[in-house]
Amino acid sequence: MNADLQNPQPSFQRPEILAPAGNWECAKAAVENGADAIYFGLDRFNARMRAQNFTEADLPALMSFLHLRGVKGYVTVNTLIFPQELAEAQQYLRTIIAAGVDAVIVQDVGICRLIRHLSPDFPIHASTQMTITSAAGVEFAKSLGCELVVLARECSLGEINKIQQQISQRVASLPLEVFVHGALCVAYSGQCLTSEALGGRSANRGECAQACRMPYELIADGEMIDLGDRKYLLSPQDLAGLEILPELVKAGVTSLKIEGRLKAPEYVANVTRVYRQALDRVMEELDKAQVSRQERYDLEMAFSRGLYTGWFQGINNQELVHARFGKKRGVYLGEVSRIRNEEVIVKLEAPVKPGDGVVFDCGHPEAKEEGGRVYGVTQKGKEAVLTFGRGNLNFRRVHVGDKLWKTSDPELDKQLRQSFAGDNPQFQRPINWEIYGEVGQPLMAIARDELGNITQVESAIPLVEAHTKPLDTARLQEQFGRLGNTPFRLGTLTNHLKGNLMVPVSELNRMRREVVTQLEELRSQPKRWQLHSNSYQDLLPPSSPPSPLSPSLIVLVRNLKQLQAALQTGVETLYCEFEDPRAYKQAVTLVHQAQQTSPQSPVPSPQIFLAPPRITKPGENWILQQVRAANADGYLIRNYDQLEFFAADRCIGDFSLNVANPLTADYFKQKFGLQRLTASYDLNINQLQDLLTSSPAQWFEVTIHQHIPMFHMEHCVFCAFLSEGTDYTNCGRPCEKHEVKLRDRVGSEHVLQADAGCRNTVFNGTAQTGAEYVQRLIDLGLRHFRIEFVNETPEQVNKTIQRYRQLLKGEITGSQLWRELKLQNQLGVTRGPLGVSALA
Repeated sequence: MNADLQNPQPSFQRPEILAPAGNWECAKAAVENGADAIYFGLDRFNARMRAQNFTEADLPALMSFLHLRGVKGYVTVNTLIFPQELAEAQQYLRTIIAAGVDAVIVQDVGICRLIRHLSPDFPIHASTQMTITSAAGVEFAKSLGCELVVLARECSLGEINKIQQQISQRVASLPLEVFVHGALCVAYSGQCLTSEALGGRSANRGECAQACRMPYELIADGEMIDLGDRKYLLSPQDLAGLEILPELVKAGVTSLKIEGRLKAPEYVANVTRVYRQALDRVMEELDKAQVSRQERYDLEMAFSRGLYTGWFQGINNQELVHARFGKKRGVYLGEVSRIRNEEVIVKLEAPVKPGDGVVFDCGHPEAKEEGGRVYGVTQKGKEAVLTFGRGNLNFRRVHVGDKLWKTSDPELDKQLRQSFAGDNPQFQRPINWEIYGEVGQPLMAIARDELGNITQVESAIPLVEAHTKPLDTARLQEQFGRLGNTPFRLGTLTNHLKGNLMVPVSELNRMRREVVTQLEELRSQPKRWQLHSNSYQDLLPPSSPPSPLSPSLIVLVRNLKQLQAALQTGVETLYCEFEDPRAYKQAVTLVHQAQQTSPQSPVPSPQIFLAPPRITKPGENWILQQVRAANADGYLIRNYDQLEFFAADRCIGDFSLNVANPLTADYFKQKFGLQRLTASYDLNINQLQDLLTSSPAQWFEVTIHQHIPMFHMEHCVFCAFLSEGTDYTNCGRPCEKHEVKLRDRVGSEHVLQADAGCRNTVFNGTAQTGAEYVQRLIDLGLRHFRIEFVNETPEQVNKTIQRYRQLLKGEITGSQLWRELKLQNQLGVTRGPLGVSALA
């Protein structure tokens, strides 16, 4: 027996290629180069507010164009929505649903609820901004009515396979989408507060300032580490998953997403075309994808900070961030070996031709770099002599040893622009024909497209017997395959004609044109989703009377010495977030001993809540078990796995759940029974006031003093720059031996800490206080105020707690506290983001 028949190849679903589009040209570039779907933002509520973006008025024409071409269109509504924006968001969503958009990509839990309230069938895709890294996250998204999940970029192929396996055993099975190409955020999407901390421009509001692409110095135990030319410690190479396409197909991924809504149409055309052609090859033969030199070149010319498979093949901290530059480079041409008579001699490692743009890299990408267009190329053995137009280059700024990069290829750009120029479709989709007929009957043609649309036409003239040149399959294919200047090409044609028959060619041409017209009409119809007249107000939580309780202080500490100092102040509620969960047992013992020593005290016994790490991936439940084994009074919930794991315990929702409006708050409070919720760190004082007045104020706690956790990332800076190891298995655990800070361009030193999952958090070196707003918040009914410490001494912990207790009792004002803390230079306190007006 044939071996192939004994072991048939499993059939795999073909994933869609999802391309970015910041404007009409980009949309056209995507369509004409083989995208199956595009995603785009409108002028509000999207995570790329710097892109040109479409308007709501563009939607009918855009969706008609996309659907005619067999392409889906997804709108990004992937930011947090504030309370005062709910009415506007509701109208915005109605417009999107009515326009026949294929889905929205959503971050905000409350917005998922609102969409389902407005329409029971309109598709919701859970954005990567929802930080979904596990089967529990997929199940959470499904409970909200999502129909697809965009996984966090940090998920490896092994983890994607585990998630697929686990969700198939739950009721949670949903299609999964992954980013396959483009810029990598170093921080988990939805968990990056850097732009918010440094300038009140939130990444959760589409205003990322790209602080990860800036240079940093590494300070270990107070000493600056000399890393040579490695300064861009938080800037990953760009993601390129081309070589692992077969593995992604085998993993059952539904959609392959290309990043780049801020990029030019040439980028969209280039990257979409490369992935389309590679996926076509992979679907024909599921072995390892062969990435050609030309494809690699095209991707590097599109945009490249270096190309790498990101986290797909597991963690390699040495490879992910090369740290030598944080901006576009392109194709590496070689090193300058000599300079003479305004000629540059290079041993070429890639082709270069007259007209190409180049830049000379002298190892200082933060400074202005020399570059220009090549005028002439003369090959001399293994070396090439490059000349430049007179006066185009300052040769005093070009040095032997400089690296030469090609940043522009006008010839390639011209080819790419031609791929989407003009009005005639250049990328055509197949239609499959079935032809029926017999003598004396009309010829019947049935045509189907790949979307399931079907049309049928008949000849106006009956078939007659053919004496010469009958309608065989070849002649039918020739006539029905003449589909130039239409969105279609001939797919398959099945000939069911009985006998040797004929009909005039003019009639075949008419039938073909009619089929095209009918299919175009069918495809251009907008999707008809259900749309109810419901309102977001139906979902608002009921009001409740203000709490009679006095304001209370909650203190989060990050080591045992801080915990002991906090206990001495008589604080009632303590949160512990330690790098090593094994230390939690001792922490719980300390607090429980304090409970036993003062049972008759008028002051309530202290309660201890433990914080598991912010991210939980497949196979990491052992960390949660270790946390629970300490038998604390309760737990600070950071993610969807923890909502599930600690469901029977006393739980408080942390800021990482991104609670920014009453619809989100109500969902977490009512569905999961959380004792309290921490308000999102994206809210300024006015938005926080709106949240507290649109939901019961006693549901919330607000962090009023903290070092904002700016970057939270899979990338381990300790491993990458203080060891030669690739991950926790071989790094030697420098995180346990050194106190490390990152110094930014303005001299601020930000604290770096690792957690049990070896993930790093960069804490703002300057503590931020909302002390001046505390009385206003008390007047609104808020009773729970949190202060957080990172690396403060026990003395600083004690003094800071005392001052905030005085503040809550009304013994000092917020301004007095702010001034006093500001004078403690070692704390370096600023007023923080509560007072920053959020940018629209």
